[in-house]
Amino acid sequence: MIGRVDYQRCVDILAKMHENPHGLPRPVRQANVPRLLEALGRPERELRGMLVVGTNGKGSTCAFAVSAVAAAGARVGSMPSPHLQEPRERIRIDGVPVTRAEYTAAFAEVWHAIERHGLPVLSQGVFTATAAVHFRRADVGLAVAEASIGGSRAAAAELGLDVKVLTGVGLDHTRLLGGSLAEITRAKIEAVRDGDHVVLGRLALEAASSAQQVLRTRTGLSVWRMDHEIRYTARTVGRGPATLVDVTTPRAVHRDLPCPLPGAHQHHNNLAVAIAAVDALAERGHIPDPDAERLRPRLAATRWPGRLELVPHARLDDWTGRVLLEGATNPQGVRTVAPEILDRARTGGRPGPPVLVFAAMDDKDVAGMLAPLPADWPLVLTRTGSHQAAAPAALHGRLSPGRRGPCLTAEDAPSALRRAAGLAGPGGLIVVFGSLRLVGEARTALALPPG
Repeated sequence: MIGRVDYQRCVDILAKMHENPHGLPRPVRQANVPRLLEALGRPERELRGMLVVGTNGKGSTCAFAVSAVAAAGARVGSMPSPHLQEPRERIRIDGVPVTRAEYTAAFAEVWHAIERHGLPVLSQGVFTATAAVHFRRADVGLAVAEASIGGSRAAAAELGLDVKVLTGVGLDHTRLLGGSLAEITRAKIEAVRDGDHVVLGRLALEAASSAQQVLRTRTGLSVWRMDHEIRYTARTVGRGPATLVDVTTPRAVHRDLPCPLPGAHQHHNNLAVAIAAVDALAERGHIPDPDAERLRPRLAATRWPGRLELVPHARLDDWTGRVLLEGATNPQGVRTVAPEILDRARTGGRPGPPVLVFAAMDDKDVAGMLAPLPADWPLVLTRTGSHQAAAPAALHGRLSPGRRGPCLTAEDAPSALRRAAGLAGPGGLIVVFGSLRLVGEARTALALPPG
């Protein structure tokens, strides 16, 4: 039995779960999630809201959606996935992570049910059940949930949220989801149930066709698609410059919406999809329509750590400089953010190139992820504390033969940052990417608080 629970014990148990001590197949542990929720008295029963699935952009879309829901005067719980530094980041009320004490109380209730009923589950199932329990404790009935990897097989799909959002599809997690855009799309869009309201981001033709095939098997759907039922225009204004976006959905026209997160992808998909999803919540009667005058400042205040997050005055021992943290975990994601990374490199005011710090899971396309960035930039390969992380030597073996810059290895994120600092020199730029776990460990090494 678990006995006394404190926050560190929660963290230790979650880390141990990845080892699958019972040796049960993944489908068995997935199937236990609804049984666990039943044992907990169905804490998700009163929840309504949206489930966000997709390859890239889920976290930013959820962050924008939470801001927009707040502009409607509603209280909202959210479930980002994964966390960067602490598990409690996965449960938020109005965008603010719960305290360690709140997380521990909800986790203990879930773990006691697991032990009492003998229900081994995936860690994602524990994260989902813990969030549902906390929302019940906090009397929060509206949720914005991010699916982890898949769609129908994601633990968060068990919450029964009736607005489903697909941000986009790329080739990632192919070992679990399939090796084509069609297969990956199918794995994600199958989360849709009869009667749902579906919001589709911009999809490649193969992905759009696959999504349509699945949606034809469902009944009673409302479907809004980017560039069809959903349209947007974006423009830059002022000296900043700032980006303002107009978003039109079948329910409303939203004008002059600020997009504070850097990168064109944020406004041309993530912000527009989030606004459409919030309009879908209003269409369902889950929330009032967002107030236009409250919506703009709420969106302007949106922050999402680890996504093109610039630390302008980073300190590490006696080194000071800039660190850019980016959570792109696949070639499509890196291609999307590469223009912003290159722009940061040009505007740094130093003659030397940035230094890349890179780690990835063992099933990633390493050469494809590094390809969008200059091959002569110095590179430090490392590994995270994840059980699925590739060793630096393995990453080195997957580099493109065309890489020309110096390449070093380091045993962990803090060591990698120190080696990168030595290469970058005082005031230089370090770019950390390849793994959200790496971004989180880098934030901790830089003494940044969990966000």
